[in-house]
Amino acid sequence: MTEIHVNPGHTGLAGDDRVVPFQVEGLDVRGRAVSLGPLTDAILSRHSYPAPVARLLSETIALTVLLGTSLKFEGKLIVQTQTDGPVNFLVADFTAPDGVRGYARFDEQAVEAASAAGRTEPHELLGKGVLAFTIDQGEHTQRYQGIVALDGETLEEAAAAYFRQSEQIPTRVKLASAELFDRDADGKPRHSWRAGGMVVQFLPSAPERMRQRDLHGGDGYTEHAFEEDDTWAEAQMLASTVAAEELTDPDLGVERLLYRLFHERGVRVYDAQPVHDRCSCSREKLHGVLSGFSAEEIESTIEDGEIRVECEFCSTTYKFDPVEFRKAN
Repeated sequence: MTEIHVNPGHTGLAGDDRVVPFQVEGLDVRGRAVSLGPLTDAILSRHSYPAPVARLLSETIALTVLLGTSLKFEGKLIVQTQTDGPVNFLVADFTAPDGVRGYARFDEQAVEAASAAGRTEPHELLGKGVLAFTIDQGEHTQRYQGIVALDGETLEEAAAAYFRQSEQIPTRVKLASAELFDRDADGKPRHSWRAGGMVVQFLPSAPERMRQRDLHGGDGYTEHAFEEDDTWAEAQMLASTVAAEELTDPDLGVERLLYRLFHERGVRVYDAQPVHDRCSCSREKLHGVLSGFSAEEIESTIEDGEIRVECEFCSTTYKFDPVEFRKAN
């Protein structure tokens, strides 16, 4: 693993669609940062998402990429919301080592009404429900799932609450998305989507320093008795200064952002990890699913003499001849 001590003149920037792990020894924090460009735009361009929906999904993708690239094993991380708001379902999954995809389900009329009323903040679009993190290491293993409530929180806040509850790690999450309007090489107007994010975690050598404020309803330290570790308080303060524009600026580079935030404390970055727009659907997988259908179910899926299955994630349409499934049943 190559280590780079960040300085303002450093030119080897990771660029888009590459996750940059970093460490700030002076603050006992580690983290990951990413700026997503073509990947985010490719995923969103397959669906006609209204802008408020696209923003939420792109932030979900950024969060999934940040967490998924930290996996130390072959498998899949699935991040999804299920809520009662206009955007009732968001899902992104990361398949190790570098594949990500995403999809959103929403009530079109409810989103239009929310937009007309100016109610497009994340908590207004999501409503109440849950944010779930699922780790799937494949066959012959048991899935692990952690769930945190969504009740007026942003994705950033809910993700931090998950780490506080399930992992007992003080965590700060920053997410952002943006529409980019520019011109191509021929001067024609061009529109694209970008996303960015950062996860900062407090990991001191002395575990007792990771003590955190009690969750609501707890019976431990009271609000007045709690004293947060000074270095973690400083790290959070610095992270809170990150603007959405900095996370999505195609010309800034996450290394320069990390330098601005932490240079006084000695930040170092490690080898960047590329991520790719990659759907895990395939003809073989769908064939296996259809092979498990009953004869009646197969007949009900036939349209114009064939079976068509469209992947919700990548919009690829697969066509099958019903005859092979009739034989199997």
